[in-house]
Amino acid sequence: MRKLPYSCGIDAAIDVVGGKWKVLILWALHDRRQRFGQLRRSLPGVSEKVLIQQLREMEADQIVHREVYREVPPRVEYSLTDLGVSLNEALAPLGAWGAAHRSHIEAVRGVPPAAEGADGGEELAEPEAVAAVSTFGGK
Repeated sequence: MRKLPYSCGIDAAIDVVGGKWKVLILWALHDRRQRFGQLRRSLPGVSEKVLIQQLREMEADQIVHREVYREVPPRVEYSLTDLGVSLNEALAPLGAWGAAHRSHIEAVRGVPPAAEGADGGEELAEPEAVAAVSTFGGK
């Protein structure tokens, strides 16, 4: 974790969501709590080690809540805190921009467009869904 003072709000926000997977974890948790396996399946390409690390950092930043159920076998669920919901709301315009310009970005970067359902998982919801969910005031 960073120990230097932030120079601005963007600096602080980027420190919280920095890394490839944190924003995608936020998006994946936008509408419901998920168990670790569900979350991992919704994020193709993330390793178990990296997902655990990112979730721990987000929990330490109080963006994600980890609920441990004392049952056999043990069950753990992850959900967004109110702070995480508000962060997702702040990211919604960025998601809208990405959705609007996705084909251009793919073309100039030489990234092939994803085939529908090619990864076996669901595509993460667009910002409109996040905004609609976030109006409920958190989880």
